Amino acid sequence: MADQLQVLREWTPIQCSKEMIKESRENYDGKIMLSGIIQRADTLNQNGRVYPRVILEREIMNYQKLIQENRALGECDHPDSSVIELKNASHIVREAYMKGNDVYGRIEILDTPSGKIIQSLIESGVTLGISSRGVGSTVSKSGNQYVQEDFQLICFDMVSEPSTPGAFMLKEHKVFKQDLDKFFNQTDKIDRMFNEILRW
Repeated sequence: MADQLQVLREWTPIQCSKEMIKESRENYDGKIMLSGIIQRADTLNQNGRVYPRVILEREIMNYQKLIQENRALGECDHPDSSVIELKNASHIVREAYMKGNDVYGRIEILDTPSGKIIQSLIESGVTLGISSRGVGSTVSKSGNQYVQEDFQLICFDMVSEPSTPGAFMLKEHKVFKQDLDKFFNQTDKIDRMFNEILRW
């Protein structure tokens, strides 16, 4: 039996050095661009959770619309919500694709107040992580939690520690629905349905 809907969060370290920052600024007109693995499918993560590849592939495909519309924003730290707060936006995902079980991404650090915090931390040599945030349920199998078909990827946030709690239960389904309605507009929902039809 599936658990109740949850906000699901995962953490992956971002590899970055001073040389990489310098090269990025030279190649991208002063911007810091980070790239690397941002999520993994069919792999047990530190939260005891597994994302089946078919579900992650579907969500990365749906995420392309947000990338194309310059809406694939992420925050500095995980909020207690499924809605992205513009005042906390620190970066934007410019590219996300799957290669095998790995999701690769290219991320631009923004020149916003939160983005400047991320820039400063990176330039100081602080190890940061990229962490997915989505909403869905899980089912327990052999002591591990498997993400279910109702999972919807929302964004990728920049975080400091892998010990960030992996999930929290929402108070009621109504709150979850209202949060998602603030994030996904009507064309997003139509695009998700269209992508689902194409997968059949």
